[in-house]
Amino acid sequence: MTDTELVNAWRGLLERYHATSCALDRELNEKHQLGVSEFEVLERLDQNEECMRIQELAASVHLSQSALSRVVARLERDFLVTREICATDRRGVYVKLTDTGAQRYTEALPTQRAVLADNLA
Repeated sequence: MTDTELVNAWRGLLERYHATSCALDRELNEKHQLGVSEFEVLERLDQNEECMRIQELAASVHLSQSALSRVVARLERDFLVTREICATDRRGVYVKLTDTGAQRYTEALPTQRAVLADNLA
């Protein structure tokens, strides 16, 4: 592959990512009052028995610890998640999906999947 082909492939990937991310953000926000990162956090919690250690969550959603902390604070403000201290390790903070959070995730899931299908199929 030539340098030009590599650069063109990279730019194509960035364009597709940006278009998909913007469409997701727009649809999730309009229909469910969620951003892309907020949806990703809810989805990871739903898939991981509704509770995850904050460090594991940060790695799985590809956010820095400080960015994740802001996302979790917004979700906590809207009663979609709670933060809890680990009973066996008081230094460990867990994020737990609430019933309201699980419901919002379930409602938003078809929207997210439809946008992905439209943009990536």
